[in-house]
Amino acid sequence: MSDLKDFRPSRRGFLGLAGGAAALSLSAPAPARAQAISTKAKIVILGAGAAGTGMANRLVERLEGAEITILDGRKQHWYQPGFTLIASGLKPAGYSVSGTGDWLPKGVKWVEDYAANIDPEAQLVTTQGGEKLAYDYLILATGLSLDWAAIEGFSLDQVGQNGIGAVYAGPDYAEATWRAMDAFTTKGGVGLFGRPATEMKCAGAPLKYTFITDDYLRRKGTRAASQIIYAANNEALFSVPVVNEKVKLLFTKRGFDTRWNHILTGIDAGAKTAYYKIPEKRVLNPDGTVTVTGETTTSIAYDFTNVIPPQRAPKVVRESGLSWADKWVDQGWIEVDQGTLRHLRYPNVFGVGDINGVPKGKTAASVKWQIPVVEDHLVADIAGREGTEVYNGYTSCPMITKIGRAMLIEFDYKNNLTPSFPGVIAPLEELWISWLMKEIALKPTYNAMLRGKA
Repeated sequence: MSDLKDFRPSRRGFLGLAGGAAALSLSAPAPARAQAISTKAKIVILGAGAAGTGMANRLVERLEGAEITILDGRKQHWYQPGFTLIASGLKPAGYSVSGTGDWLPKGVKWVEDYAANIDPEAQLVTTQGGEKLAYDYLILATGLSLDWAAIEGFSLDQVGQNGIGAVYAGPDYAEATWRAMDAFTTKGGVGLFGRPATEMKCAGAPLKYTFITDDYLRRKGTRAASQIIYAANNEALFSVPVVNEKVKLLFTKRGFDTRWNHILTGIDAGAKTAYYKIPEKRVLNPDGTVTVTGETTTSIAYDFTNVIPPQRAPKVVRESGLSWADKWVDQGWIEVDQGTLRHLRYPNVFGVGDINGVPKGKTAASVKWQIPVVEDHLVADIAGREGTEVYNGYTSCPMITKIGRAMLIEFDYKNNLTPSFPGVIAPLEELWISWLMKEIALKPTYNAMLRGKA
């Protein structure tokens, strides 16, 4: 890894501030918790990731006598915000790995299996092993599925070889991606990046890794002999307009070649070539006529690429009848009210995290804000009253722009910037403190969320 000694004085100066920010996020007085409610309600939580685990820890404190079951066959818990750091050579794969059971509270039953069927009419979940789990309330916290099969010619055993990376695939794959990226930046060449056309978790991650790779090329003196290509899936780089303009500006300043409306369809690992479709385009002319450009295909040769597949709801959710019928129809996100996160047709069903069909909110930071909302409305329903909490779409993206610099971008459903530290951290400035929030403060806050404490 390249030497960061030139940055150390600034790092020392910011460490106290970063630590203070982390302490503030963790130790600020929490609202007084209401007395536990006695109930015999059966609550099933699908998924023991960040959303499901944090939800279980909150509910076990709020409900006395409830039968809370969490269903997930994964033995490992992955701290996914750490994948970018692993793929940058800054953390080992083990940085993001812990045990699923390490975070689950006493009083919650963990069924180590996966759901095979969800029947919201019968209020029944059937596991792959055939166990029937009846519920009064269902919380979907399944996360999403990475559709690797949608990229023709790609398989996960290619990661780390022939210039192929896949940061999203998991800690070990992120580490293999780092080895491939390290080798690429030592020699230089064409670095190819992009994102899928579906909704996705942490939509800033593809941009971060593009910036980081560029930074390593510069540190190693190989940038002049290299080309950075970003194949955008549409005509924007980020969904928030003001952030989009800032990222476009940075891309221009750093000499990136942006290709618009490119949707990845395949990889030829041997030929080091990626294949794309360019969707049909309709342009309204000044005279009122419409010019239609038909769908076309193209290819781009690369020396290194970070593959990110389409992302969808897990199959069991898509087949449950809980998805939107007129939105994201190819992706299957569940039909919840964007403020209460309560299902619009099945009021005893709630969603937390990536699975929700809402305009924003597929980040770990969003989960932190969604959990109290679902807790409030579920507990209120058990108590026979109305919940009051509302999720405003809060989403956070520590946008790394080079090693040691980041923009801490926070926003809501209306694309308003919602900085947590106004006057301290400017959201669109490349700052050390924003970098340290990502590198140091985020994981303790995440762990506190898992415990139901943040």
